[in-house]
Amino acid sequence: MDSNTLFNNIKKKKSFLCVGLDSDIEKIPVALHREKDPVFRFNKEIIDATNKYVVAYKPNIAFYESRGADGWVSLENTVEYIRSQYPEIFLIADAKRGDIGNTSKMYAKTFFEHLDFDAITVAPYMGEDSVSPFLEYPDKWVILLALTSNSGANDFQFSVDREDKTRLFEKVLQRSSGWGTENNMMYVVGATKAEMLRDIRKIIPEHFLLVPGIGSQGGSLEDVAEYGINNKCGLIVNSSRGIIFADNSGKFAQIAGEKAKTIALEMSTLLFQNRLL
Repeated sequence: MDSNTLFNNIKKKKSFLCVGLDSDIEKIPVALHREKDPVFRFNKEIIDATNKYVVAYKPNIAFYESRGADGWVSLENTVEYIRSQYPEIFLIADAKRGDIGNTSKMYAKTFFEHLDFDAITVAPYMGEDSVSPFLEYPDKWVILLALTSNSGANDFQFSVDREDKTRLFEKVLQRSSGWGTENNMMYVVGATKAEMLRDIRKIIPEHFLLVPGIGSQGGSLEDVAEYGINNKCGLIVNSSRGIIFADNSGKFAQIAGEKAKTIALEMSTLLFQNRLL
C-alpha cells in the first residue's frame, strides 16, 4: 500500500482514524473470559463495530507478548481476521523494534512475512543499519519514533545540539528521511506535542505521521490537523483506550463504534475544511 492508496482510503472513509488494539485481558468484559480466545473475541467485536470509521488498526504487541503463546495466537487470529474481512485497512504492528541488522532482519520477517502487517513501529537510536532491514520489503512501511507523547520524551528528545542548536528529534528526522521514501516511511509524533508539528513539517512536509495521544492522553485533534495536515492528509491519528475500553458492559462494541463514529465525523469536517474531500 503506497501513500496514494492510503490517501484514497482516507477520502473514501472520510476519516484518518486508527484504533489501537491495546487489548489488555484484564480490562476486557468478564463475560468474554469464557471464550476459547477471549482477546480475539474482544478484538473481533471491536473491529466489526468500528471498521466503517477507521483506516488503520494498531495492535500494541506488548499486550499479546505478555501472554506468551496464547497471546501470539490471539494476535495471529486478529491479523488473519482483518486481512480476510477488511483487507483495505492499514495494519500497524506497534512493536517498537530496533536492533542490530541481523536481529532487525528477523523482526521484519516476523511482522511482514509471518504476520503480514503493513507497517511496524521502529526505534531509530541504533541508526540506519538497524532500520534498513525493514525497508527491504516492497509495499511495507517503517514508522519511526520521532517525538513521542509521554512525559519522558522531555528526557532526551528535546536535547539541543550545542553546535547547530538542533533538537534531537529534529536530527532524527533530518538524518532518517533519506533512508526511505514518502511511500515506505512514516513518523510517530505525539498529539500532546501538536505545536511541534509546525517545525516537523518544515523537515518532512510530505511524509505520513502516526499521531497517538488524542482522547485519554489529552491531545487535541484540531491542533494536530492545524499544524500537521498536508495535501494528502498526511495523518493517521490513533485512539486506543478511549474507544476500546469506553464501556465494559455487554454493549462494549456498540459504544466503541459510537466513539469511533464521533471522532470520524470530526475528522470528516477537518478534511472538508482543508479541501481534501
